[in-house]
Amino acid sequence: MNSRLLTTEDAEAYRNLRLEGLQNNPEAFGSSFEEEKDYPIKQFADRFEFQGSYTLGVFDHEELVGVATLVQESKVKLKHKANIFAVYVSTKKRGLGIGKHLMIETINKARELKGVEQLTLTVVSTNASAKGLYSSLGFEVFGTEKRALKIGQQYFDEDYMVLFL
Repeated sequence: MNSRLLTTEDAEAYRNLRLEGLQNNPEAFGSSFEEEKDYPIKQFADRFEFQGSYTLGVFDHEELVGVATLVQESKVKLKHKANIFAVYVSTKKRGLGIGKHLMIETINKARELKGVEQLTLTVVSTNASAKGLYSSLGFEVFGTEKRALKIGQQYFDEDYMVLFL
């Protein structure tokens, strides 16, 4: 397994993994499969070119099997913070430590960014495995948003977590 920042050349692999995530774990994303399935590849590729945004990928041989996006706040008063979004590991590769590797790499990338002092993320309150991973890396819950997501007629609460670097 190796990891690196994704580039526009990874857009198709990223699109495929993201659509897998949107289908398999819709409660883990603010977006939906229906919203993104027809996006052109360029729309996925453009995500890798935003200043202050970094998408890390974990590869098993040449296959992209895990991703996480780190975004540093751009406003002067907020630049000490960065957010982690869209963390996903392929269902066929779970339980192998990929999520932990991915999160450690994402945290390390945040430490390289000038001025970043804290990381935040949200996780569905019932996702015990993800919450356990984040807690093991030092993240702490600082709040819960009730009914943060609604899929069909089902609501999902989200926990807000922070790691002070």
